[in-house]
Amino acid sequence: MLTFLLKVAGLLGLGVLALDVQYRLRPGNKLDMSNGIWDLTLTEADHYQLVGELQLENQTDSLEIMVPEVSAEVVLLSAGSLDEVSYKTKIIPCHEDAEARADNYWFGYIVKAGKKTACKVIVDIYGPDLTQLKTAWVKIHYVTYGPQGRIAKTRHVVLPVKFPDANIPPNKKETAVADVFPIKTHLITAQDTPSSIVKRYVLPHSQPGDIVAIAETPVALMQGRFRHPSTVQPGWVAKRVCYFFKPTSSLATACGLQTLVDIVGPYQVLFAFLAGVGGKLIGKPGMFYEMAGEQARLIDDVTGTLPPFDQFIVLGPADPQAVVAQIRQETGLEAAIVDVNDLRAVKILASTPGVSEKLLEEALISNPAGNADEQTPVVLVRPAAHT
Repeated sequence: MLTFLLKVAGLLGLGVLALDVQYRLRPGNKLDMSNGIWDLTLTEADHYQLVGELQLENQTDSLEIMVPEVSAEVVLLSAGSLDEVSYKTKIIPCHEDAEARADNYWFGYIVKAGKKTACKVIVDIYGPDLTQLKTAWVKIHYVTYGPQGRIAKTRHVVLPVKFPDANIPPNKKETAVADVFPIKTHLITAQDTPSSIVKRYVLPHSQPGDIVAIAETPVALMQGRFRHPSTVQPGWVAKRVCYFFKPTSSLATACGLQTLVDIVGPYQVLFAFLAGVGGKLIGKPGMFYEMAGEQARLIDDVTGTLPPFDQFIVLGPADPQAVVAQIRQETGLEAAIVDVNDLRAVKILASTPGVSEKLLEEALISNPAGNADEQTPVVLVRPAAHT
């Protein structure tokens, strides 16, 4: 009898597991909001205005998803005090088949399967002197309501409001093989592209033969490859394996490791972990990173970069070779995406054919861009005449 009951329990367990898998594969409330297109429409001494147009897309094939609530809050970052600075937000529905209310109330709206709608977000910032203001972190909270119930979501949009003068010549640092010029930029966000940054800040100071090196984290930010930990759901593998990494590793937290799991899958991470353990036993460290893939080395966990992105997990850039090729095509400069730190380690993720990677490594080994708050994510490298 006991054997029979165990068999039945096993079958029931498999049935529950199968239902759970089917549940997870269902699209559920797969309605997402875009980063949108934003403009700084007003920059008076005591009043700034940011306006964004964002889309809400129902990415399911057959399910209607409702959006009963949308609201916004703002975190301001400044070089000075924010005691006398305030802000107001306004959300305006932009549905094709319904007019916005005069009182700005967001009425519940149904987004049909495969369809989109839009909204406009207006942020007004007030203060006696806004010249020290640097960044606005806009959090647009929205609720989706559908087959999986009521799910609260947030779209994080980081917007610079202060921009350095691109025409000021950058400071030069000399090395044995090249002159290097750390280039100061505004806080790079998903509103930017690598080519637009190079055109704005590098081209005014470049010469034929120069190389532009961009740090890998800003490239990932421009691609929107960052996640707030609140949106990461650690699974069985991440919750257990994260304890085996050094405390300083970006994979030493369940959320940090889960972002890698979401990229390569739990089985590859688990296999890489076992390979790493075996490698250490035979005196061959680093096997985990070889088996887990390139992204394993590039993930930056919370606190890994400049505010407000220090609150996010930043992934490595996608298709870096295509990025440098586009920079070369649009600007005429040779380009590279690099990962450089203060430990005299230089890793070149991608470069255009005209780049001498040996020269670039020697030019960047002292980390001229810095790892603090210099906000110089781009370095212009000018090879010495004798090289």
